[in-house]
Amino acid sequence: MEFTRTMTPDLMESQPLAPSVDPAPNGHPDIQALTDRIAAASAFVDPLRHEVGKAVVGQKGMVDHLLIGLLADGHVLLEGVPGLAKTLAIQTLSRAVAVDFSRIQFTPDLLPADVVGTMIYNQKEEAFSVSKGPIFAHFVLADEINRAPAKVQSALLEAMQERQVTIGSETFPLPSPFLVLATQNPVEQEGTYPLPEAQVDRFLLKVVIDYPTAEEEQQILRAQVASGPRPAIQPVVKAEALLAARELVREVYMDEKVERYIVQLVNATRRPENQGLGHLKPLIGFGASPRATIGLALAGKAKAFMAGRGYVIPEDIRSVAMSVLRHRIGLTFEAEAEEISQEQIVTEILDQVQVP
Repeated sequence: MEFTRTMTPDLMESQPLAPSVDPAPNGHPDIQALTDRIAAASAFVDPLRHEVGKAVVGQKGMVDHLLIGLLADGHVLLEGVPGLAKTLAIQTLSRAVAVDFSRIQFTPDLLPADVVGTMIYNQKEEAFSVSKGPIFAHFVLADEINRAPAKVQSALLEAMQERQVTIGSETFPLPSPFLVLATQNPVEQEGTYPLPEAQVDRFLLKVVIDYPTAEEEQQILRAQVASGPRPAIQPVVKAEALLAARELVREVYMDEKVERYIVQLVNATRRPENQGLGHLKPLIGFGASPRATIGLALAGKAKAFMAGRGYVIPEDIRSVAMSVLRHRIGLTFEAEAEEISQEQIVTEILDQVQVP
């Protein structure tokens, strides 16, 4: 198992959501009517992929996971060695969505006030005023997030979870949509700090980026050394349309069997012996939290939305399970001594838990 509609890119105006689908006589929603609404509302997905593809060669999995985070209203953490287009992909996606964007370059000397803002004394008015930091944007790129110490990371927790920031005695709401897209280098590199577990759990997805294929790298080479202007990235969707799409993502139908499958996957990270995986118990220090259960459901619904479907299938869950679960499993010393990774554990769980 591997770890891991053609349209012109015109700016799409937001459209009000159609009334909720009435339940059919059997108690289930009208799937066909819901699918028709989703097909219309998801029309911006392919143009978004197209715009990002102008700057980012390959890395289709990374781009799709960024779109899932965008639609599921969840923060995304990208991990990989330098030079794999992590920052470029996030910057390009930000330009393709008509929202405010800010970039924070995390360094060892960064202060919390450099992220959220601070109080400044105005001598002329003899009073303090609030100077808002770069966190006040729709899309926030936290570049090389693991190069700053824990004190700075803690400044992001309130923003990521509560969508608000407290400066002095005042609390300010963050704009909507609000999304933290972070990049980090592998923690074994020098000059990096492991992220606090509480903060890692706030990321809906952790996506590990691998090197491009030989063919993709040749395309990158040609694009970078070619003469002439680079392709311009055009905005294709407004914030209002994105917020409407997020509401529709939550309406995607999920059968009770799929819900039980999600619960079983998450439970297997806590009590693997219940799924016939007793040999994993000494390797798992702690399992995924209920936030992972919610994240799996939302990411699965976003995946179905991107496919133009009004219902979730088990393959939607399996395709996002690695990115939702890998950073929420704690390894024991025994697992580290045997060089067993979270990815191996998630793979065994996916292979063992029965698919509905």
